[in-house]
Amino acid sequence: MTSKVGPGSIILFHNAALHTPEALPSILEYLLQEGYEIVPVSQLILDGECGKDYILDHTGRQCPTE
Repeated sequence: MTSKVGPGSIILFHNAALHTPEALPSILEYLLQEGYEIVPVSQLILDGECGKDYILDHTGRQCPTE
């Protein structure tokens, strides 16, 4: 699960999934030990209009225009 996590990753956990409640604490603990910060999605998403204020790169990440 954590092998593809990188800076800026958004990880989705389905709250109705069978094993989410037991897996979540150990996954979060691991990510925190690796130096990741857990933040709301709203802190990762750029405000504005696509093509004007930011562009999407080939991975789907928002990149601010300058």
